[in-house]
Amino acid sequence: MLLRTTLTSPFGRKARLAALRLGLMDSIKIDTAADPLDPASALRQENPLGKIPVLTLDDGRKIFDSRVILEYFDHLKGGGALLPKEWNARLDALTLQALGDGIMDAAILVVYEGRHRPKEIHHEPWLAYQRGKIERGVAALAKSPPDAKSFNVGTIAVACALGYIDWRKQIDWRASHPSLITWLDVFRANVPEFDATHVEA
Repeated sequence: MLLRTTLTSPFGRKARLAALRLGLMDSIKIDTAADPLDPASALRQENPLGKIPVLTLDDGRKIFDSRVILEYFDHLKGGGALLPKEWNARLDALTLQALGDGIMDAAILVVYEGRHRPKEIHHEPWLAYQRGKIERGVAALAKSPPDAKSFNVGTIAVACALGYIDWRKQIDWRASHPSLITWLDVFRANVPEFDATHVEA
């Protein structure tokens, strides 16, 4: 299989983290040269949305986004590895994943505003709107944190979200929600693959 991503994408990190944890890396080649902004990139041929990550299966099928890729990895391991089989636990994990993914979506939009628009035309109301999503998402997580020793699509997503905003500094979640520092520390201790997939560039 071929996983097309970048090393700095939090969504790509979800896929790399899950694959590493589940022992799937021997069957996956990772191409980290994907460029969502390059019209000539193979990425746009594989995902018409031009978003990462994309996983090319052995039969040539292209699957995206990170949620679908994680579900496929769960399938490869027989189910129950990333997605709980019991319905209520599964629903909780999927909802938690949506929260983590939403935080990451907003965080990336803040980065893109700063990176791709001249400073003199940054739209502060738009940035405040995105930061508001991040702040509300992190506050909801702090109010009802999942089991930090649990490894599923939900805890993967929120750990990658916290890691991304830790790095890019869209908000200072450590100052506003110090309880989450302990949560992430416990998750990291139980999932060493989290630190193994951390790359700054």
